[in-house]
Amino acid sequence: MTTKPKNVCIVVLGDIGRSPRMQYHSLSLAEHGHIVDVVGYGESDLHASLKSEPLLSYHYIAPYPSIPLPRFLNYILKTIWQAFTLLFVLLIIRKPDKLIVQNPPAVPSLLVCWFYSIIIRANLIIDWHNYAYTIMALNVGPDNILVKLTKSIERFVGQRASANFCVTNAMKNNLEETWSIRATTLYDRPPEMFHPISLQDKHDILMKLSEQYQELWSENGTVFTRIEAGNVILKDERPGLLISSTSWTEDEDFSILLQALQEYEDTYEMGNINNLPSLICIITGKGPLKDFYCKKIAMCKWKHITVITPWLESADYPKLLACADLGVCLHTSSSGYDLPMKVVDMFGCGIPVCAYDFKCLNELVHHEINGFIFKDLIELSKQLQNWFAFFPKNKERNIQKEKFIKELEIFQNERWRENWNRVALEYFN
Repeated sequence: MTTKPKNVCIVVLGDIGRSPRMQYHSLSLAEHGHIVDVVGYGESDLHASLKSEPLLSYHYIAPYPSIPLPRFLNYILKTIWQAFTLLFVLLIIRKPDKLIVQNPPAVPSLLVCWFYSIIIRANLIIDWHNYAYTIMALNVGPDNILVKLTKSIERFVGQRASANFCVTNAMKNNLEETWSIRATTLYDRPPEMFHPISLQDKHDILMKLSEQYQELWSENGTVFTRIEAGNVILKDERPGLLISSTSWTEDEDFSILLQALQEYEDTYEMGNINNLPSLICIITGKGPLKDFYCKKIAMCKWKHITVITPWLESADYPKLLACADLGVCLHTSSSGYDLPMKVVDMFGCGIPVCAYDFKCLNELVHHEINGFIFKDLIELSKQLQNWFAFFPKNKERNIQKEKFIKELEIFQNERWRENWNRVALEYFN
């Protein structure tokens, strides 16, 4: 416990339930006795630990109403709406000593929080997950006036913040070299809820999901497990379980995974000399491109691959991850300076990952040490087929998996709590 608890406000101009890093900040602050007000949108349910913590309060911003207007005009009106509704909520909550704002998005949250922090004389802390201007540039191009304005706002407010956290050393160096912003690297680490689970727990979560997704159901158990003499055992002739998590946005090209799965299917159909198993691919998450890719998936007439796209309860997501044989991450980073939290979650559950290569991925994934890195469709396709060849009795692959798991156990030694206490706590004492 700190000697003098503080009032801390955490601002997320997005869905609080889908902002895990900011949730972890709030829990860590509460653990040290600070009183925390979390401001954001309430679109999805919160984990039980967040709802039961008495030092945490939630204040929801009114969502922007859907108005059929030209895109640019809609953007301007939405920005004005968000600025005033955010400022309104900030003005009615208890006065914070510290204000942490997530970036992105930068507009209008950075300007509003900077203005508000000046009025109430609070310390402004920016938690840099990425650069907002690079995400915007994916849609409208780097030369768009709004992209340039957003970039200027990020630089301006970042230089005036009391402190800055960022998610990679590469981003830390870039902030200092390009904008003279000094930041502290606070890596994403898995909290305790992301951990390997027992075979019984795997069976239980798969049975629960099989009630909604018949593809997972089988007589006397699931397609992966069965009950024998009162005990859960893995089936010898079971499908491989491939899992990916996504926010269905432009910086993840899921057509790469779909093409790799098509090649897997084609190999299976052309004799299957490597004795590949059938695959069940589970893709979790919500986002703007989900319907687009679900329509593509529905057009794939695969006989040996099943894809399901559930939205899971927050307590079920870590359990399902821990059931997987392999994870896939298609995150490419609009800036090249952030890292995919989904890989952190999978590593916390002891699951090796195939991850799309980009500039600073080597701060998290090490090829053929704790997972695989691929640069294109051909490499991903090869990695999937090699991993599942003669599954689950491939001795060489099982030895490699054990090696990966040992590396991931080292990674799991420092969880979010220990990492946050070591790096971030001093900023609130």
